[in-house]
Amino acid sequence: MNTLPLLSIKHPSDEALQWTKQQLLQAGLRPIQTFDLHTARLAMHDCPCPNHGTEECDCQMVVLLVYGKVAEPATLILHGNDGQTWVSIANDPQQRTDTKLINSIRQALEIKEPVSISQAE
Repeated sequence: MNTLPLLSIKHPSDEALQWTKQQLLQAGLRPIQTFDLHTARLAMHDCPCPNHGTEECDCQMVVLLVYGKVAEPATLILHGNDGQTWVSIANDPQQRTDTKLINSIRQALEIKEPVSISQAE
């Protein structure tokens, strides 16, 4: 799966996630969290971080399905560590994301430059 970078946020993942959800909700979009790396790692013992080499790190990945007026959601991926979070949208041919939904997400997250799925292809 390819991803299209949307935004870099100079805040830890938990703060960036709350801000992202709030912005999407205020724009009339419905974010549904489907994955949380911290939760997934709880079930694993002796699972060191590939970036930091320790069990106690701030690496995080969260997946949000974002619904708008169309039936198919967009998949947002928030990945962060060391106090920085990157927001990307999944660019998968299996998941055709509506351009209007992508633009609604872009506007909700206050991204000024236009985003097009075709840019990543």
